[in-house]
Amino acid sequence: MRISTKGRYALRVMIDLASRKEGEFVKLQDLSTHQQISEKYLEGILGTLVRGNFLEGARGKTGGYRLKCNPKECSVWDILSQTETSVAPVACLDDKKNACKRAAICVTLPVWTELDRVIRDYLGSVRLDQLAKKTQKVRGTSGIGKDWNCEL
Repeated sequence: MRISTKGRYALRVMIDLASRKEGEFVKLQDLSTHQQISEKYLEGILGTLVRGNFLEGARGKTGGYRLKCNPKECSVWDILSQTETSVAPVACLDDKKNACKRAAICVTLPVWTELDRVIRDYLGSVRLDQLAKKTQKVRGTSGIGKDWNCEL
């Protein structure tokens, strides 16, 4: 399984917003600068997150984007499920109605099914508020300021 750039950026933006003052609208330009993502690309990501009810967008002078979801209830799995085409470790687990014709005799399918369960369970257990707290700690102790993001 490989998470796309869109999924990784979406997670970074969600963590960024969760680490800010609750209810604060953050302008697209500020998110773009802080996350080092082009505004055009970021607009698409934010649109996906708004459609998924993770974010709220507002126009105007005091507008921008803010969290709509509760960071204590929003998991990494929730975010990636919204932004990724698939998070299954193998293609045969992508679409149950078009399952592989060899599924009944496939000796590796149980391995992939269990791996898929482990991935979903783990990513579902990591909450946005936990990552936001880690971000605040890194920003406060590392001296790296806005450049806390990993290179993609």
